[in-house]
Amino acid sequence: MHALIVVAHPDPRSLTHGVAAHLAEGVALADAGHSLEIADLAAEGFDPRFSAADLGLHLRDEAVPADVAAEQARIDRADALVLVYPVYWWSMPGLLKGWIDRVFTNGWAYDDRSGTGVAKLLGRLPVHLVGLGGADAGTYARHGYFGAMKTQIDHGIFNYCGAPVVTSELLLEAGPDNVAAHLKAARAIGCGLFGSRQ
Repeated sequence: MHALIVVAHPDPRSLTHGVAAHLAEGVALADAGHSLEIADLAAEGFDPRFSAADLGLHLRDEAVPADVAAEQARIDRADALVLVYPVYWWSMPGLLKGWIDRVFTNGWAYDDRSGTGVAKLLGRLPVHLVGLGGADAGTYARHGYFGAMKTQIDHGIFNYCGAPVVTSELLLEAGPDNVAAHLKAARAIGCGLFGSRQ
């Protein structure tokens, strides 16, 4: 089994990167036969800007841009997709959202043809979401942020493509006092990624 872990944070020393690394350790602990790839969107310089070429692809007038095709190939090789990201303004960072905007294209992630409805094309791809938020659970509950994030990300993006969201985890109060607990939680998510536990 092969996991693609996508991380979106500009600082490689961040807790977000630490969580991604510990999640990867968990995948390796669960079964030495599992493989994984970590896609560090910031370090790789992925361009999240939705351009005229991306719009042309959406409208089926243009070919797939090379950088988008490379990301789609990465996902096609994966048996599970894991997104690890800090929560910015009660959602994912623009870098990760732009990656989704550009990579999850009409004709590859879903097929929207006039008059025939939308075909969901990513039913084979389990998705695991791991967000890191600075606020506490009470803040998320009080303002409805838990539900809002699930609606826009879990349902609005991945359900639209048919990709089942298996894990939707928010590691909250992501300050220095909770680093050890968050890294432990990340390792546990990795261990259970393919249904086995260490």
